[in-house]
Amino acid sequence: MDTSHHAPAPTSAARTPGGQSMPLAERLRASVTGLMRATGQTQSDLALALGVDQTQVSRRQTGRAAWSLDDCDRLAAHFGIGVLDLLTGPERACARLPRTRRGRRRGVPA
Repeated sequence: MDTSHHAPAPTSAARTPGGQSMPLAERLRASVTGLMRATGQTQSDLALALGVDQTQVSRRQTGRAAWSLDDCDRLAAHFGIGVLDLLTGPERACARLPRTRRGRRRGVPA
């Protein structure tokens, strides 16, 4: 099978400590974790914003359930970033986070 027509993986994609490209589902979970930390949100906060319950967010974040494409749209919109930025990995997702969304950690002034 000729795979020469496939585009190479983006160089900014998240990598494992061994330098391997991180699987997409893992990159998404890492992005969500990074964005939650950057904004000071909890799983409960995210669940409320997405209209699901905290248990569903937990299951998706631990890999016991998958984030759907619709979830990706809602996550990106919630954090104010593009879906592709969300899927590229935590570094890019957090870099694209609007300043108005950063640093809202409990007990830490924005």
